[in-house]
Amino acid sequence: MMLTAEIPLINTTQDAPSRTSSGLAQRLQNMMIGIIIFLGGFVIFEPAPYELVLIITLVVWFALGLRIPRAIFPLLILFSIFSTGGIISSFQMVDHKSGFIYVAVSYFLALTSVFFAIIISSDEKRLPLIFKVYVASALVSTMLGLLGYFNISGFAMFTKFERAAGAFQDPNVFGPFLTAPILYLVYRLLNTNLKGVIPIAAMLGILALGLFLAFSRAAWGLTAFSLLMFYALLFINEQRARVRLKYIVLAVCGVAVLIFAFLALLQIDAVSNLFLQRAKVVQDYDGGTMGRFERHALGFKMALENPLGIGPLVFPKYFIEDTHNIYLKSLMAYGWIGFVCWLTMMFWTLIAGFKLLFRPRPWQVYHQIAYTIFVGHCFVGIVIDTDHWRHFYLMIGIIWACILLEKQWQAKKRAKVSHSQFRNARPPQI
Repeated sequence: MMLTAEIPLINTTQDAPSRTSSGLAQRLQNMMIGIIIFLGGFVIFEPAPYELVLIITLVVWFALGLRIPRAIFPLLILFSIFSTGGIISSFQMVDHKSGFIYVAVSYFLALTSVFFAIIISSDEKRLPLIFKVYVASALVSTMLGLLGYFNISGFAMFTKFERAAGAFQDPNVFGPFLTAPILYLVYRLLNTNLKGVIPIAAMLGILALGLFLAFSRAAWGLTAFSLLMFYALLFINEQRARVRLKYIVLAVCGVAVLIFAFLALLQIDAVSNLFLQRAKVVQDYDGGTMGRFERHALGFKMALENPLGIGPLVFPKYFIEDTHNIYLKSLMAYGWIGFVCWLTMMFWTLIAGFKLLFRPRPWQVYHQIAYTIFVGHCFVGIVIDTDHWRHFYLMIGIIWACILLEKQWQAKKRAKVSHSQFRNARPPQI
């Protein structure tokens, strides 16, 4: 199926060459989507190949007639006003140019969520494609990080601060990037046959090892929270007692395996030492003088005195470190205008997407994964900046795509009922 109202559906009455060209066009589109998703796991420098390919894809797709469905407009408008706040905030800086560049990158990444929402809502079959390619990308990036962590010659660039970073600039971004494929593989593991258990478990083990060796507290917390919420949703939505029992047994077995693997890894001195250091709830740079939390308090106070913001990348000039809080970041870099838009986007997404968690649809599990990760990011945003996380915008796009798919589902249902009533209507008596 092609793009709903924007690009005509494939008509079975068309001649063979037309059907062939339509099928070829769709295959090319899906191939480009796959390339984009795969490149999302490789952000060693900016602009990354992910952005460059996406720019070309956006230009071509819109040139071919891609339009934005009405249901997606709120997301586009909120992100546009959010970025406008960033432009206004940039005028408070001495170096306007650097501020404009930062805001331009933010706006482009925000537009990717709109793009993903459109292309997925036009064909929900793209969801399994996206997640399968996401898993492949995560596996390659993780393997690079593991090779670097274990000091394999030539792979040192894939570690940062003695932590696995994969093909990312920061372990604190690499770790959260792995959450979505981990949840997807958990679902696959729960619903596969015996032949599929070993390869899926092996892939899950690689990603889990990469997540652990990233030593990112935010990533650990995000994955644990998202996994628990996702598992609870699977259990609640499952009506068959036998399957529920299977979920419980596999959960117990999974926890046991994780504990065993965790204890085994702690036998390595380098791992245990760094784990004990990173496992502290409050690090020195969190609670110390001018630490993370004190900077947050001073930053929010500064926001009251600067309603237009102080400009992107300016906060570290006052407090040495960056905000490490997306809510404070939106106040400082995008002003109160941006802050209100960011909160509105979050609450709108949370409310609109919540009811879909319990409706059996072909895309339900993908929505559940994206939604639980989005909720986790809302909490993680308290201790880290997420406005330039590519996978975060992908999750937003998936949620809004499912919102639109649900609207289409309901519209088709009403149309079917109306058609049935019309056919069954009796002619008036004369």
